[in-house]
Amino acid sequence: MRTAGPTTMRLSSLLALLRPALPLILGLSLGCSLSLLRVSWIQGEGEDPCVEAVGEPGGLQNPDSRIGLDQSDEEFKPRIVPYYRDPNKPYKKVLRTRYIQTELGSRERLLVAVLTSRATLSTLAVAVNRTVAHHFPRLLYFTGQRGARAPAGMQVVSHGDERPAWLMSETLRHLHTHFGADYDWFFIMQDDTYVQAPRLAALAGHLSINQDLYLGRAEEFIGAGEQARYCHGGFGYLLSRSLLLRLRPHLDGCRGDILSARPDEWLGRCLIDSLGIGCVSQHQGQQYRSFELAKNRDPEKEGSSAFLSAFAVHPVSEGTLMYRLHKRFSTLELEQTYSEIEQLQAQIRNLTVLTPEGEAGLSWPVGLPAPFTPRSRFEVLGWDYFTEQHTFSCADGAPKCPLQGASRADVGDAVETALEQLNRRYQPRLRFQKQRLLNGYRRFDPARGMEYTLDLLLEAVTQRGHRRALARRVSLLRPLSRVEILPMPYVTEATRVQLVLPLLVAEAALAPAFLEAFAASVLEPREHVLLTLLLVYGPQEGGRGALDPFLGVKAAVAELERRYPGTRLAWLAVRAEAPSQVRLMDVVSKKHPVDTLFFLTTVWTRPGPEVLNRCRMNAISGWQAFFPVHFQEFHPALAPQKWLHLFRAVEPGLVQKFSLRDCSPRLSEELYHRCRLSNLEGLAGRAQLAMALFEQEQGNST
Repeated sequence: MRTAGPTTMRLSSLLALLRPALPLILGLSLGCSLSLLRVSWIQGEGEDPCVEAVGEPGGLQNPDSRIGLDQSDEEFKPRIVPYYRDPNKPYKKVLRTRYIQTELGSRERLLVAVLTSRATLSTLAVAVNRTVAHHFPRLLYFTGQRGARAPAGMQVVSHGDERPAWLMSETLRHLHTHFGADYDWFFIMQDDTYVQAPRLAALAGHLSINQDLYLGRAEEFIGAGEQARYCHGGFGYLLSRSLLLRLRPHLDGCRGDILSARPDEWLGRCLIDSLGIGCVSQHQGQQYRSFELAKNRDPEKEGSSAFLSAFAVHPVSEGTLMYRLHKRFSTLELEQTYSEIEQLQAQIRNLTVLTPEGEAGLSWPVGLPAPFTPRSRFEVLGWDYFTEQHTFSCADGAPKCPLQGASRADVGDAVETALEQLNRRYQPRLRFQKQRLLNGYRRFDPARGMEYTLDLLLEAVTQRGHRRALARRVSLLRPLSRVEILPMPYVTEATRVQLVLPLLVAEAALAPAFLEAFAASVLEPREHVLLTLLLVYGPQEGGRGALDPFLGVKAAVAELERRYPGTRLAWLAVRAEAPSQVRLMDVVSKKHPVDTLFFLTTVWTRPGPEVLNRCRMNAISGWQAFFPVHFQEFHPALAPQKWLHLFRAVEPGLVQKFSLRDCSPRLSEELYHRCRLSNLEGLAGRAQLAMALFEQEQGNST
């Protein structure tokens, strides 16, 4: 009798376990095989599988499907929708932004916020402003002092509460509300910190703006773990825009829950508790380096690598120390720049030998463009001659005028630079002292900069003390530096213009014509303009019981308001014996806000939309006043309008009707003479006056 082996028994047990699942396994295998076989049939029958993939699903493709697709591509044409404006709807003027950066949504790179106080606003904060303000697009000062008076050239934001947590919270809230959409990075510092501005700007330019970053000198909280770090406020810290946006909803909660005597610790705890983000000193390969300045330490004697490479130095106890630090770092930066220039010039000299021109093609100074080469005599650049006291190329065309102002400072700087370079080259063998400038020449080369040629009378002193007078000619060049965009106040064509029309009693009859022209050029196209009539009464005019001389003007104003619903034309009565523009504008300005844009006009002037737009763009609040030069028409009887040839002046769209000015005998002798002369000069041109006299003589002779 034979017994089953162990292998046979194990196989029988496995088959017994798989017997219930055997139909399922066979079904899955058969289904997969049929699916693979069907796919191979479909792919083998088509010529272009990419085209067949867009056919009808679930079967063979239509043989005409590819042809139809190609035909649809060939017949495709763009549909041009013509512009149509409903004539029944009022025209809405399209206002575009002044800068393309605003339309594209681009942001400035860095905003700097300085935390200051009542005691240091006029000392340390001013020192910070003078050392770094010109390096950043925007520099703001935040203080808890209520109604703080801002020093000149500084923008101060007063919160009215000097508690540290409140000051920091309100500062972050202000940055988010007013500048959160305009800047990528926010650097917060104290006013006892010196910042190396170019390095900080370069650091912000190397960091990615799409990450939540809290970068500065990381310090540990007392009793907390290593991950809980805050950025020391004395050395400043960077906050990314995305982090500020996330932090904004948690500021109120942090202000109520976190107690801290230091604003930097309060901010660090708020970020960790609400967002789980701590301070870091390094990010994306960029290290934030700082230096702690010891008490009574002289910046001129600091030479450590930590000091020389620092972004921020703290603490700075007084303003003079801030200026000394700035001088030290500026000197180091200049020395590094001069060293790099010398290295580049040496490389240029070495490479010039390999060029086709050789050393003859090397321009002076090395590394700067060659002088401008004129192609005709009309392009020759002229030289301006000058001495130490006078220049012989004057703006008004005079042959000689005093050398003064910026021009005198420019010449003095050129002479001092020439003497310094001579002493640097020949010392210690010779030492030069200037006696006087014999001749000086300068010209501006648009390809290089300002060129100087100086003839100097010098006194040369040898090492043994021998002296001798020498006359030497030196050439200098003040090269063009990097082009910078100067920040200018923002102006827009959407600004409302307030027209002010002073009216004397003698001009009342001319006012209806002005109002009709105003309606046609301003009210009809719905310009954003308001008009105020200043009715100037004399001492004896418009009294009680007397006839109002401006009754017709007021009626014309009421008629315009009836014709144009929603229009309000204001008038203001003033009594003055000898009215002046300054006094009249003083009266009007008190009735309007401080940012009102005034346009002072006359009853003979016809301001149109183009003139008003140029007024909006050229008159800048607190910065610039705009005085357009108008065209004065001649007397219509002597010079009819059809004969008039208008020369282009500053403002061609502003034309003033002919009028004879009322020369009051109460004016001074000089003003009365100028008034009479202006009336005579405005009658007609010389040729037209001569023709009128000739015709008058011909008539008298006959």
